[in-house]
Amino acid sequence: MASASLTWLGHSSFRLNSANGKRIYVDPWLGNPKCPEAEREPERVDLIALTHGHSDHVGDTVELWQKFSSPVVAQVELRRWLSEQGVVEDMASAANKGGTVDVDGIKITLTDAKHSSSGPDGNYLGEPAGLVIELEDATRVYFAGDTCVFGDMHLIGRIYRPHVAVLPIGDRYTMGPREAAVALELLGVKRCVPCHYGTFPLLSGTPEALRELAPEGVEILVPAPGETVEV
Repeated sequence: MASASLTWLGHSSFRLNSANGKRIYVDPWLGNPKCPEAEREPERVDLIALTHGHSDHVGDTVELWQKFSSPVVAQVELRRWLSEQGVVEDMASAANKGGTVDVDGIKITLTDAKHSSSGPDGNYLGEPAGLVIELEDATRVYFAGDTCVFGDMHLIGRIYRPHVAVLPIGDRYTMGPREAAVALELLGVKRCVPCHYGTFPLLSGTPEALRELAPEGVEILVPAPGETVEV
């Protein structure tokens, strides 16, 4: 059986392919400046998972749903708002922090995150969340979403034991490399994929800086936009 894989689509957008062939899109802003042209029009989307309501994370969710009718998992207020944007309401795909949604063997648990969440008009779209996605083969990937470091990341590591952590490092709007290094210590993971950096000049954190600060033994995986790594 093939291994699960993770493809960075620029900014905080990812495609997570399960070993069974499911394609899960996380925060699919495929119009971001770093997304390769070949990745802007997916041929298949089996599931979409969102961390929060900011436009650089909700991205192309509505358009992708219109094309593929794939389930969209999001925090309950955000999921309700999406139904007002044309995504058919399915509250079985909604959850809140600590809750888990199972979509055809893919388990998505919402965790805490420290950030903000609002729609284009400034409307409240619930609290931001992280996501622990457990695939059919029990591979677990933690997407922190937009967040600073916080002490309860230790609990996320203790409870969910992710194999890979996807952490923002850009600074300014999220944690930078210094905070992300502490997050890795708290989580206890051995592999990390950084994101939310380099999209714009303000997002100045770099993977190189994270490598210098990361706990000993932690592998920092740095795919280029469009590149895939095994998880």
